[in-house]
Amino acid sequence: MPLLTIKELNSTTKLWVWKISETWDELFQSVVLKDVSLARLETMKSESHQKGFLSVRKLLVSAGYTDFDLYYDEFGKPHLNDGKHITISHSFEFSIIVISDEVIGADLELLKEKTLKIAPRFMEIFHLENLSHYEQMKKATVIWGIKESVFKIKNEPGISFPLHIFEQQFNLEDKKTIAELRFNNKTEYFDVVFDFIEDYVFVCAFEKNK
Repeated sequence: MPLLTIKELNSTTKLWVWKISETWDELFQSVVLKDVSLARLETMKSESHQKGFLSVRKLLVSAGYTDFDLYYDEFGKPHLNDGKHITISHSFEFSIIVISDEVIGADLELLKEKTLKIAPRFMEIFHLENLSHYEQMKKATVIWGIKESVFKIKNEPGISFPLHIFEQQFNLEDKKTIAELRFNNKTEYFDVVFDFIEDYVFVCAFEKNK
């Protein structure tokens, strides 16, 4: 079934997951797009990217919305007309949306060797100590997702993954941690939850109340 799961992350936040098994035509025929979305779809060169875009619209319907309820600001950040917060991600055969009363950012990543290879470029390597190779790959992917999720919330020019976004120590079994953004002479904190969906890592960050 394409709608893989609906999960409550907390009392005001839900995750919807779509596993893309349809053809492009099946997805396209099953959604109604506003003109700006259709134009955006036509600019996408990758069929995988197009199917991710279309499956997100299927998730919107599952959540009680349509493409007409979704809009993007000048920074490319998605919003819903009713004022609820939404974050979107898709990777290969999966798409997700998270809808919340809180400010959120989420990311979905396929487990890949490449993420572990480039880990020294974006994270503190002490996080990978005393782990098996597979656990290192999973943890590096979680940390990449944390940084992506925090960046989706703040989306400010000049933010660097290795220089400004940090994670408190955590174990993979915890499925939660706290992230810090140290930028422009201030420190902001984010609650983070994560999980594993088949060979993918899901991460969601919540902006802590000041």
